[in-house]
Amino acid sequence: MHAASPAPSVVAARWVAVVCLLALIVLGLVWELWLAPTGRGTLALKVLPLCIPLAGLLKSRMYTYRWLSLLVWLYFTEGVVRAWGDAAPGNLLALLQVLLCVLLFVACTAHIRLRLKHAKAHAPPPQAPASGTAP
Repeated sequence: MHAASPAPSVVAARWVAVVCLLALIVLGLVWELWLAPTGRGTLALKVLPLCIPLAGLLKSRMYTYRWLSLLVWLYFTEGVVRAWGDAAPGNLLALLQVLLCVLLFVACTAHIRLRLKHAKAHAPPPQAPASGTAP
């Protein structure tokens, strides 16, 4: 049996999540290595955990969307703290990180909700239980 193709809204949410995740990775690297480096660039290692869920997003693994929607809050928190405490341009880069984190969270949760809604709408109707007596 062939599975139904995902709804366009599910595909759109997936691509928004992928683009936001890639943007967070690039932002973290560019920020810590060139635009406003702190120390010797070792903070660029903070993007490594963001590389792990990329394959799961591309393969539409529901579990990845769920745990990424929780992981992203660590980067959101870092962005808020650094937006408040860093000097320019670091504070502006931190605000961009906060924005990307919020967009990534919204895309992940939208993907989860839309995918579950789509699956429920295309599920086969429940069958009546077989009765134990013959007519």
